[in-house]
Amino acid sequence: MSKNLADYRKNYIKGELLEGHISNDPYIQFKTWFEEMESAQTSSEVNAMNLSSIGLDGFPKNRIVLLKEYSEEGFMFYTNYGSEKAKSILENPKICLSFFWPELERQIIIKGIAEKASEEKANIYFNSRPRESQLGAWASHQSSEIASREVLDKTLKELTLEFQGKPVPKPEFWGGFLVKPISFEFWQGRPNRLHDRIIYTEERNSWNFKRLAP
Repeated sequence: MSKNLADYRKNYIKGELLEGHISNDPYIQFKTWFEEMESAQTSSEVNAMNLSSIGLDGFPKNRIVLLKEYSEEGFMFYTNYGSEKAKSILENPKICLSFFWPELERQIIIKGIAEKASEEKANIYFNSRPRESQLGAWASHQSSEIASREVLDKTLKELTLEFQGKPVPKPEFWGGFLVKPISFEFWQGRPNRLHDRIIYTEERNSWNFKRLAP
C-alpha cells in the first residue's frame, strides 16, 4: 500500500519570532507562549506534551503525557514507576519534551534531565485528582500484560468496593518526574518554510540564545 503525500502543504502565516521581542529567560518565554495558547481557547489540551526517552531495548520511544506543573525548577509530570517509560527514564534520565500547538503554528522542544519528584509533591497532586483517576492508578499496573479489558474493569470494581467510604491513598509505585531543562528551542512557523528557530542554552548559570537556520 502506498500513498503520495507530496501535495499536503500548508503555508505558515500566524506569527514571527524575532530577537527583539523575546525574553532573555526561556522560562518566561515558555510561560508567555503557554498563556497565549491558553487564551486561544481551542479544544486542544494545552498541557499535552510529547515525551521521548531511550528504552531499555536501546530504541527511542515517544508518547504523549500531560504537563502538571512548570516553574524555574523544571517541568513536572506523573506516572506509574513500573511503566515502560518510567523504567527507561530511571535507567537513562536524559529525555526530551516537545509541545506542538498547530493553532498558533508553534513548537517548543526541551532537552533535560529527569529526576523523581518528592513524595510530598506526588501526594499533593494525587490527592487533587478525581477519585476515579485515583482508583485507576491502583487498577493499572501500567505496561504489564493483561488478559483482557474485562480483567481491568473487574479490578477497578473490586478497588471501588475496597475503598468505599475511605480516602484513596497514593500507591507507592506511583509518582512524578521533574525534568530540569538544559536547552529550549522555540519554533514559529513562517511562510515559504523559512521558519523562526531560537535556541536557549545554559552556560555558567545564565541562559544565552541564538538563531538557527530553518
